[in-house]
Amino acid sequence: MKSLLKKWNQISIVKQILVGLIIGIFLAVLIPEVAKPVTILGSLFVGALKGIAPVLVLFLVMSAIAQHKRGQQTNMKSILSLYLLGTFFAGLVAVVVSFIFPVSITLTKGVEDMAAPGGVVEVLKTLLLNVVDNPVNAIANANYIGILAWAIVLGLALRNAPDTTKTMISNFSDAVSKMVTWVIKLAPLGIMGLVIDSITTNGLESLLGYGKLLVVLIGCMLFVAFVVNPLMVYVNLRQNPYPLVLKCVRESGITAFFTRSSAANIPVNMKLCEKLSLDKDTYSVSIPLGATINMAGAAVTISVLTLAAVHTLDIPVDIPTAIILSVLSAVCACGASGVAGGSLLLIPLACSLFGISNDVAMQVVGVGFIIGVLQDSFETALNSSTDVLFTATADYKKRLKEGKKVDINKVA
Repeated sequence: MKSLLKKWNQISIVKQILVGLIIGIFLAVLIPEVAKPVTILGSLFVGALKGIAPVLVLFLVMSAIAQHKRGQQTNMKSILSLYLLGTFFAGLVAVVVSFIFPVSITLTKGVEDMAAPGGVVEVLKTLLLNVVDNPVNAIANANYIGILAWAIVLGLALRNAPDTTKTMISNFSDAVSKMVTWVIKLAPLGIMGLVIDSITTNGLESLLGYGKLLVVLIGCMLFVAFVVNPLMVYVNLRQNPYPLVLKCVRESGITAFFTRSSAANIPVNMKLCEKLSLDKDTYSVSIPLGATINMAGAAVTISVLTLAAVHTLDIPVDIPTAIILSVLSAVCACGASGVAGGSLLLIPLACSLFGISNDVAMQVVGVGFIIGVLQDSFETALNSSTDVLFTATADYKKRLKEGKKVDINKVA
């Protein structure tokens, strides 16, 4: 038994997850009723990730800033620029594709009682209020904007603390990181449970009526992941971007696809950054920040579903309005984490740009919830894998500027 466990641990985590995925599909298709109890493994895995992630972010960011030496350069400006540009380009791609392949949808009812934000100001207000949230409340509710803000403030306050205090915080950070590695080792079992739950609970029949919409939506996200993002990496590094892109998709995107939570995937991304030998002072801040503002997938969802409503209602759209939609979807996507319901509840805000009433816009949100099984999975996979990709790109670019040799093929 020990030798078998040792051999299993020698297999890469990606291959282990693949095994869990295949077993999960096999059990869900052949013996769904018998396999149903196994879904608890998926709930436990996601619950453990969500539970440990807020504490991990608090201690990692606080420790990184407290230990930061004056004059030491970080890459946060470059990473932030990549995050914002990537989100804008994703929205732009979605707008262009929606014009080339216009989609009409059958509107649905049932979500009219849900409260959507009334404007960009309300989205930004919610975002700012989350910044000053009670720190204990922020951790309890996984409010990462609030956790980041308090971690940065505490880190700055501890900059002049004795070395013994900084060492203690660093030790806590290392201990939480170790706990995360234990949780991630359970990923194959967790993914198996999530796959069984997804197949037995959400049949694909309800999605067939929205096939064309899903093709446009998922097609845009795949185009961003495998064309737009690689181009951005190439412009910065002048090397073949695909080894790095594929590694991020493989080791971050797959788990994000099944957990459908950027927050739950933060520990996974931290571990991947460590494997890529990135600067810990940088990625300990950029990864949780990316989970809140790097929302390329959300920008695609907002743009595609909004323009689907526009085409359904035969509303004429000019190029300037389309460009404004790209910008608006990017801004809304960055604020998605601060709004209950995420990206789907920001659709009415984008619809208002075309004079679409809130009642009709909320019917579009209803369509979003119907296709949410796949939409949310692909959206989270794109968002989360891009966090690591852009963090790595900025880190490697800095090394190249310093005259150091960086070979993406070897690193990835």
